Amino acid sequence: MAFIDTVMPRAATGDVRAMYERQERHWGYVPNYAKVFCHRPEIMQYWADLQAAIRRRIDARRFELVTFAAAHALRNTACTLAHGVALRRFIAADAVRAIAEGGPLSGLSEADAAIVAFARQVAIDAASVTAQDVARLRALGLSDGEVFDVVAVAAGRSFFAKLLDGLGVQADAPLRDDAAELGDVLIVGREVDPGPVEQLADASGIQA
Repeated sequence: MAFIDTVMPRAATGDVRAMYERQERHWGYVPNYAKVFCHRPEIMQYWADLQAAIRRRIDARRFELVTFAAAHALRNTACTLAHGVALRRFIAADAVRAIAEGGPLSGLSEADAAIVAFARQVAIDAASVTAQDVARLRALGLSDGEVFDVVAVAAGRSFFAKLLDGLGVQADAPLRDDAAELGDVLIVGREVDPGPVEQLADASGIQA
């Protein structure tokens, strides 16, 4: 689950419990990644605020495209699974798999394919980015502000993915189940946690 000890949902109080409650409202359970933030719940809030600020300036389709490409390049299974499913709302399953497999991106426009490649480059080796790389995106119709957004999304995902992998966080089993149509090609780093998910309350609604 993780390399550090975490507060179990049933034992959470105060700011940690409030953070777990927000996560459970979104996922239906307390995900593994949230548990490592029990030591610094304020960082989870800062991360949520940063994500919200970045997302306000980029359309949902491009956000998911860049996030998925960056997460896959960083070999973070949890983010790759979650955002592969989210990206599926905008493009076909075959196109998502093609991005993951590194094959021809026939289901994407030239601009989208360039954005995928650029997001991967930023995630893996941002120091290798050149003015020519940015100029190519401009030539394909992106404004300087839109280039900033792509870099911000990829860089932000690098922070989150490296934080989780550095602490040994495994993806929750429901993420793998949700991504079943996309196959195991999205399990790119750590294996999925085979254990059951945890909730703040049991099936009867009694607090654990």
